[in-house]
Amino acid sequence: MANPPVYQNLIGGMLVAAAGGATFENRNPADTSEVVGIFQDSDERDVQAAVAAAQRAYADWRLVPAPKRAEILFRAGQLLIERKEQYARDMTREMGKVLKETRGDVQEAIDMIFFMAGEGRRLHGHTTPSEMQNKFQMSVRQPLGVCALITPWNFPMAIPSWKILPALIVGNTVVIKPASDTPLSVYNFVQCLIDAGLPAGVVNIVTGSGGRVGEPLMRHPDVKVISFTGSTEIGSRVARVGAEGMKHVSLEMGGKNPMIVMADADLDLVVDGALWGAFGTSGQRCTATSRLIAHRAVVGELTERLAARAESLTIGNGLDEANQMGPSINQGQLDTVIRYVEIGKHEGARLIYGGSRLQAGALARGFFHQPTIFGDVQRSMRIAQEEIFGPVLSIIPVDSLEEAIDVANDVPFGLSSAIYTRDVNAAFRAMRDLYTGIVYVNAPTIGAEIHLPFGGTKGTGNGHREGGQQVLDVFSEWKSIYVDFSGSLQRAQIDNN
Repeated sequence: MANPPVYQNLIGGMLVAAAGGATFENRNPADTSEVVGIFQDSDERDVQAAVAAAQRAYADWRLVPAPKRAEILFRAGQLLIERKEQYARDMTREMGKVLKETRGDVQEAIDMIFFMAGEGRRLHGHTTPSEMQNKFQMSVRQPLGVCALITPWNFPMAIPSWKILPALIVGNTVVIKPASDTPLSVYNFVQCLIDAGLPAGVVNIVTGSGGRVGEPLMRHPDVKVISFTGSTEIGSRVARVGAEGMKHVSLEMGGKNPMIVMADADLDLVVDGALWGAFGTSGQRCTATSRLIAHRAVVGELTERLAARAESLTIGNGLDEANQMGPSINQGQLDTVIRYVEIGKHEGARLIYGGSRLQAGALARGFFHQPTIFGDVQRSMRIAQEEIFGPVLSIIPVDSLEEAIDVANDVPFGLSSAIYTRDVNAAFRAMRDLYTGIVYVNAPTIGAEIHLPFGGTKGTGNGHREGGQQVLDVFSEWKSIYVDFSGSLQRAQIDNN
């Protein structure tokens, strides 16, 4: 592309260049010769301007009735439906995953718009009876102010929608720093909100690095909420910064997700699920199936069938509808996958299939890696403990359900888990004992829906959830209100004895 489009920061309803004048390229990971767009390489000055704009907009936006805020979201949802195909193609170009998946990413944002717009006529509080006569009491949600949103590259529209929409519906304003690998999808999503009538300054976009944009954004004293999705290492830093500023902090971080396969499982279903869970999005999901914990009675047949199916996957540019798996997002992520394959070999795991970068023909222009399967993996191996974020599946044999659950829980993360069995008793024991935020029965570890809470335990998060009504707790404060119409002083817990 001779003259790729240039995208400026969105601050206070205006498109403006970064204060320092620097820019960066957004390139297609399936074909690095294609520049998708030029974006602003911003710094603290741009952050200051964006937060100031969001703070000014908050004064009016918080007073817009929630049903009226919802009307804007409903209009934006309809626009997103109309633009779905174009935005999916843009996303495939900047992120790499195949069109079937990017269409799903946009659809998730559509679903989130309509779900959160519906909350505009709900936003439930509680009324309870008072222990005193002639006294009324209730609780209501109130917004907090400016929200700093830091989002990843693997779901470049869905995850921003998880954060932007609940923030808006309760009356907050937003400054978002998209992932530098995938900023275009955030611009596309926000454009629908603007075209639907969102007032200037309610949502602001500042692009750039974590150090130059993310750090000053989350430290800004006028930022009241930090919502972060990314690595556990960076998330721990975000938590410390948030604690220093007494901010609301929501963290969604890594996963090392297990799929348990019992001896009575439907192996046809297991193979379909494992293939999708491990290699969908090239393994670049926090919910990816990275460990397959299989009963010894079926592990041999299952391994053989998975290897044959992995070999049949078509890999290439996601814009080609025939391809089933795209590239890693960038050279650094590809290098990480390659490094972990070598770690697995060194640890003594048996390489069943894959293990190599793909560089034949057009694939040489992108960051492609074979789907990779290791067998005879021990639970303590690094490939069974550490998040790889790539198309690498470790198969761990076990002898019982109890051992399988113990192995599944024996990692630093706790996002998603799955069990395949026909035994309802085994299924319910797994649902009870798997210490993860999400549990699937006879389905892989990916595929969460937006109207249930999303998040995990241990190193995966800090207890908050995205999706469902529960996400509103991140972006609002509870206020309890008491109205005494008795005309006299009534002292709770004293005058009711």
